[in-house]
Order: sequence, then C-alpha cells, then structure tokens
Amino acid sequence: MFAVELAFAPAPERLAARPAHRETLARLHAGGHLAAAGPWADDTGALLLFTVDRARLDEILHEDPYYRTPGVEVRSVREWTPVVGPAPISPAPPPGAGVPSPPTPR
Repeated sequence: MFAVELAFAPAPERLAARPAHRETLARLHAGGHLAAAGPWADDTGALLLFTVDRARLDEILHEDPYYRTPGVEVRSVREWTPVVGPAPISPAPPPGAGVPSPPTPR
C-alpha cells in the first residue's frame, strides 16, 4: 500500500482540473486500486492511499494530468503497512491457483 501526500497552492488550474481527477479517483476506488483519498480539512493538500504496487502507482500518477497541474505538488510517496484497518487488496492469483490437483493414481 502506498500513501501519496499532495500539497496545494492557490491556482485556478487546480480547481478546474479537480472534477476530472475526482472521477478518476472514483474509478480507481471502484476497481480496488485506491483505498481512500481526500483533502486535508484546510485544503492545503490531500492524502491518497493506493492499494497497488509501485510500478502501477507510477503509471497512475503519470496517466492523471492532475498531478502535473499548476497548484498541485506531489509532496511524498511512501510505502505504508497498515497494522489495523482494512488490509490492502491483493492482486488476483494466477490462473489455476487454488484449484485442487487431481488425485494421484495408487
């Protein structure tokens, strides 16, 4: 699981880009790639908790132009291991995993 911390500066571009960004976050959450996301109460930044590996997180950050919008700074990306609360979603097992093997002939 990765925690991404954003810092916000007053910029009209950030507010204009926010609706599309929030739609992207909703899709990522529905797909199991994002556990939670939201701004700090004072709107100086935000925290996002992703349930993907680092390679996929880098793709997400690259694909969403919000992270390069004036007024948005990716302040930190840190791997996080929760001790309590929901466990991160594991990737799907490979095909055939968990399928019992046929009995061996005697």
